[in-house]
Amino acid sequence: MIDGVVRIAENEWEVPCGYLPGMRVPGRFFLSESLGRILEPGALQQLANVATLPGIVKHALAMPDIHWGYGFPIGGVAAFSLEDGVISPGGVGFDINCGVRLLTTPVSLQDISSRKKDLIDQLFHVVPTGVGAKSSQKLPTHALDEMMIKGARWAVENGYGNERDLVRCEEAGGMKGASIKTVSAKARQRGIPQGGTLGSGNHFLELQVVREIFDPVAAGAFGLQEGQVCCMIHCGSRGLGHQVCTDHLKLLEAATKKYQIKLPDRQLACAPISSPEGRDYFSAMASSANYAWANRQLITHAVREVMEKMFSIGYDEMPLVYDVAHNVAKIEEHHVDGKRMQVCVHRKGATRAFGPGSVDLPLELSTIGQPVIIPGSMGTSSYVLCGTTTAMEKTFGSTCHGAGRVMSRSQAKKRLSGKEVAANLAKEGILVRAPHENAIADEAPDVYKPSDEVVRVVHDAGISRLVARLVPIGVIKG
Repeated sequence: MIDGVVRIAENEWEVPCGYLPGMRVPGRFFLSESLGRILEPGALQQLANVATLPGIVKHALAMPDIHWGYGFPIGGVAAFSLEDGVISPGGVGFDINCGVRLLTTPVSLQDISSRKKDLIDQLFHVVPTGVGAKSSQKLPTHALDEMMIKGARWAVENGYGNERDLVRCEEAGGMKGASIKTVSAKARQRGIPQGGTLGSGNHFLELQVVREIFDPVAAGAFGLQEGQVCCMIHCGSRGLGHQVCTDHLKLLEAATKKYQIKLPDRQLACAPISSPEGRDYFSAMASSANYAWANRQLITHAVREVMEKMFSIGYDEMPLVYDVAHNVAKIEEHHVDGKRMQVCVHRKGATRAFGPGSVDLPLELSTIGQPVIIPGSMGTSSYVLCGTTTAMEKTFGSTCHGAGRVMSRSQAKKRLSGKEVAANLAKEGILVRAPHENAIADEAPDVYKPSDEVVRVVHDAGISRLVARLVPIGVIKG
């Protein structure tokens, strides 16, 4: 694969201590031979960099969708001791709690085929998309504070969902420890008009059909059946989260010097978790994460209202399978060196994948494991998996989060035509709507790794288990 890297198992590799000076723990990553041929060498350098951070435990980890990111590689996971570990915005990302949720419906493709175009157009109309998109909900200014503190619960309490939605959200749709005092006025200003909007980049709203069931028992528990139309929503904390990251990076760059933390890369700016700077970043990040859960809940409500009117189905007949967070750092309890201990787990472009028996899961899923939702790339399959005991042992209950890019946005825009990409997808029965053609070109299926190979790797490695495959029939890009 790469000089100095050791193969541990078929799709599991180790970057040993000594690969880079100052590594405190080895790096571990999950990758097949074919995905290894398109791996950016710089991404492994970033993984080794993470292994030098104070208080890191067990391993610095990366999933098969690994690619170059800010500080941590995207697809990176690391856990830090609460006593002597650090917290780093580079291990969370700018789009805090960029996450994904999946709704089921009682209708089939045949039921909606004659009105599919109208449905996509209507969804595109009611869900604002793109850079700077503003909410159609006209939320009052004071609602922002409650969104940041309560998360999805604020939306449900205000008529944008039901109690079951909260049960099927990671962290029940709201992290503890949020504080609006650590969120700047500029971040708040950016967040006020954007609740209920899709954003840009890789964010999307996608209509899908369940094409294949791998695990009937898990699929039944998740509410999935073959031929069913579902809706997947992928977005995050919008401008608010981006500004929070920007603000606190400056503060933590100063903290890095204050606490005399030596770093191989300034993008890994960090502070001790227990320090004032570390606590402030955590609370601002949690506020942003909660805003993201509220944002996805508002979009969910809009989707349900459209489906309810167009197809005469009940609001509660479109239940949430699950909602997972990607870019986030959370305090969790895990086994480390034979002992249970609390650690701060950074997941940067990675999905929580808690296994059966976890106290964090709804009772009806406790014997199955957490639903894991892995989106494809507009023209490729998305997957639902479930968390495993092996993930709890090997990866702090983590797995991949998507396909992973192999081409930059600027490269994609130069090489691809959004108009042609949309036309080719239409030939396959996939309708695409976006604010402009570049939004389609830079998110074309060709710019991503094959999603089926990425999920095969995590399934074979045992860190999540295949449940169902879904194919796109209509996509709204941000």
